[in-house]
Amino acid sequence: MFSINSIYRYYYGWWKNIDKPIFFLIIFLFSLGLFFSLVSTSLIASDKLDTNNYFFFFKHLIFICIGLITLIFFSSLEEKKLFKVSVLLFFISLFFLVLVPIFGTEVKGSKRWLNLFFLPRFQPIELVKPFTIMFLAIILGSEKNTNVYYKYFISFIVIVPIFFLLMIQPDIGQTLLVFLSWLTLVFISGIGLMLFITFFGVLLISLLYSVFFIPKFEYIRNRILSFFSPSDGTHNFQSDKAIDAIISGGFFGKGVGEGTLKNRVPEAHTDYIISVISEEFGVVVIILLLILFLFFIYNVFKKIYLVSNEKIKLVLVGSITLIIVQVLIHLGVNIRLFPTTGMTLPFLSYGGSSIIGVSILSGIILNLTKRKVN
Repeated sequence: MFSINSIYRYYYGWWKNIDKPIFFLIIFLFSLGLFFSLVSTSLIASDKLDTNNYFFFFKHLIFICIGLITLIFFSSLEEKKLFKVSVLLFFISLFFLVLVPIFGTEVKGSKRWLNLFFLPRFQPIELVKPFTIMFLAIILGSEKNTNVYYKYFISFIVIVPIFFLLMIQPDIGQTLLVFLSWLTLVFISGIGLMLFITFFGVLLISLLYSVFFIPKFEYIRNRILSFFSPSDGTHNFQSDKAIDAIISGGFFGKGVGEGTLKNRVPEAHTDYIISVISEEFGVVVIILLLILFLFFIYNVFKKIYLVSNEKIKLVLVGSITLIIVQVLIHLGVNIRLFPTTGMTLPFLSYGGSSIIGVSILSGIILNLTKRKVN
């Protein structure tokens, strides 16, 4: 039986050892996401859904509360237990990903969501990503097997079904995100340069072949072709409106509630939140947000240099890679550097799956950057 006193001592120890700068940065980023959700979704709720102006805001607040509970849970686990739980949850989340092609909900040509009674439009890949990083780190950082090529092969076997399940949805953005995160972990684990380039080349050619020659991926192919030939396609509407919003917002923005992108582009508060923020608050706020992300990444990398355990280093680098690449893809889509991918912005975009996924990732980071008690 746990007494109130023992629970208090446990979480007091957790609070005392947690990395405060990283923790408060995470809370601040979530708070900013909640604020931007309020200003970007109130009109959508009142005009399109004919409901309470704060419908999306309250849903976002509930997701963040669940996310914070999740964050505290994963950050307070004992290190060994964290790795064991992560392996179990990897297989559970992978099972949900397998269910997507069978029972998933199709939206705009993609089948990426499951309708669960407690979480409608749940996106399993958001849970798969953090636990994949943990599982790959266990494989690549294993001290029991010294054959590095065997480790690379096993890690590849783990990644292949995830690639396959994402490609048939199809979700090219998440496929690239998982692919680049895996490559980063393989690279920093000490792989030879020529073998790394071969890996990268073969997988990239396979990906391009799938997109351009397999009928299932015609939807993605059309997006890519229309991106490079804007006059020939109709898939650039969202990206065109997003870049127009950034330009019209200028350096200091139009002002709170004055933006129009959120009413003209579907899912602007998720996939195009950067453009919504830029239109109303200006490019200067986007620059400040990027500085916040860089400061967060810098604080985690400071901790990595102090860690001697190979598995923990791999987890932290993989987690940060997921965040960096996702931010870059989201930003790139918004400024038309990349084709539309449907990628949310970590911490800031509206969406239950995204918030819970990044909360798990944050909890893992906080757990492994805690001050160690001897």
